[in-house]
Amino acid sequence: MGGNSKQAGTHTYQSLAEDGPFGSVEPPKRPTGRLIMHSLVMFGREFCYAVEAAYVTPVLLSVGLPKSLYSMVWLLSPILGFLLQPVVGSASDHCQSRWGRRRPYILTLGILMLLGMALYLNGDAVVTALIVNPRRKLIWAISITMIGVVLFDFAADFVDGPIKAYLFDVCSHQDKERGLHYHALFTGLGGALGYILGAIDWAHLKLGRVLGTEFQVMFFFSALVLTLCFIIHLCSIPETPLRDVAKDIPPQQAPKNPPSSSDGMYEYGSIEKVKNGFIDPELAIHGGRSKNPNEQTQTTMTMKSLLRALVSMPPHYRYLCISHLIGWTAFLSNMLFFTDFMGQIVYGGDPYSAHNSTEFLVYERGVEVGCWGLCINSVFSSLYSYFQKALVAYIGLKGVYFMGYLLFGLSTGFIALFPNVYSTLVLCALFGAMSSTLYTVPFNLIAEYHREEEKERQPAPGGGAGSSGRGKGVDCAALTCMVQLAQILVGGGLGFLVNTAGSVVVVVITASSVALIGCCFVALFVRYVD
Repeated sequence: MGGNSKQAGTHTYQSLAEDGPFGSVEPPKRPTGRLIMHSLVMFGREFCYAVEAAYVTPVLLSVGLPKSLYSMVWLLSPILGFLLQPVVGSASDHCQSRWGRRRPYILTLGILMLLGMALYLNGDAVVTALIVNPRRKLIWAISITMIGVVLFDFAADFVDGPIKAYLFDVCSHQDKERGLHYHALFTGLGGALGYILGAIDWAHLKLGRVLGTEFQVMFFFSALVLTLCFIIHLCSIPETPLRDVAKDIPPQQAPKNPPSSSDGMYEYGSIEKVKNGFIDPELAIHGGRSKNPNEQTQTTMTMKSLLRALVSMPPHYRYLCISHLIGWTAFLSNMLFFTDFMGQIVYGGDPYSAHNSTEFLVYERGVEVGCWGLCINSVFSSLYSYFQKALVAYIGLKGVYFMGYLLFGLSTGFIALFPNVYSTLVLCALFGAMSSTLYTVPFNLIAEYHREEEKERQPAPGGGAGSSGRGKGVDCAALTCMVQLAQILVGGGLGFLVNTAGSVVVVVITASSVALIGCCFVALFVRYVD
């Protein structure tokens, strides 16, 4: 992905899967246990996301955050993610750490998630203990809590791209599909457990009294789960690092007439290029010029070159990104406002009434039931992901993609038309089909596109350093940054729609309409590999 012009800072990458001395070589088949270990990171990430969904609004209200700053809290992180996530993906494609390409980024982002949770769940308690002046305490509490929320969202959104690229790097095509299904399974389980723990009134239990407040209890559980899941994930499947061929070849084996270095060209072996810990010496002996056509030349990404590469991406990648944007816009439109919809429309409560009034208590009850609805969504998402592989065998990726959007569009439409407690909770199960679809099918298609491109490059005669190659990290990041763009659209647009319509029901109608538009888009424009 990106330009192939030979200029300073250009590096040539080669893949053993594409250019091995004995033909095409795929990574070995991974045991189920290793794939489960790899997927546990999604359990920890989604568990912490559910905790944030349950507690971040009470935390922000408790520290006295002004209403004028709410939009900045919710929009700053997705804006940063949308702008910077492809840069991180490109950087991971070129990372030469001894630990591998993806794991250093995953570890760093995991630490940032932990730091963000510590700030927004414990910041107020720490500031209260250290600062006496009420005005200074208010300013510091608001600042630290806002930084914590933005930092957590930023890191949690960013980490998905390197995790998917890590899976694609170290697994065969069949294991990629299995791994993505395990990712969706543990995503649902993590969200369900997080919502259940968030619904427990810890303030009246012994653990809550020991740790101080329910915020500290949830930080304890979140930090424990996140740390364990990330450690298991990082130890699941080893990565072979990118290595400089020139540095690994003894001087006596170096070519007498090496290629000119005036253009800044260097040869590296990618994770697939290295076999049993060693680089194919044939490449280096021939001066880094492989006889096999499947070299991949990529330019070290700057923001300018990266934006140019994203704009000029092949049409099928662009259509997949647009479909992902439509899906997440519909999904977030419903999920971010679902508890409010339950409190105001289904239960008929009023969040603006006095806190001791019947209307407000009814609204709170609706919010609690809405949390159980989100839990039902997460549980069904896990169950659906378990059976999704069998569905693909019968109706293909196109059928599964279309069905996920259709079920979500119909279920949200029925909720808007018939806002009944029991029917709404039953229809929440169908939301899980959408979330499972969004976490698996687009990344399956990315893997299919890469596999197709690798097959097309193999028989091409006379290829060389000018052959075009695409970085998995950049493509995964381009796809996942659509989630941030969807958050920006939802955060900036739905508030206006609610104020204009005067009712939260417009949110559910919007989600249904966008999902049904997405049905048409995934059926007509997204390309599926046979």
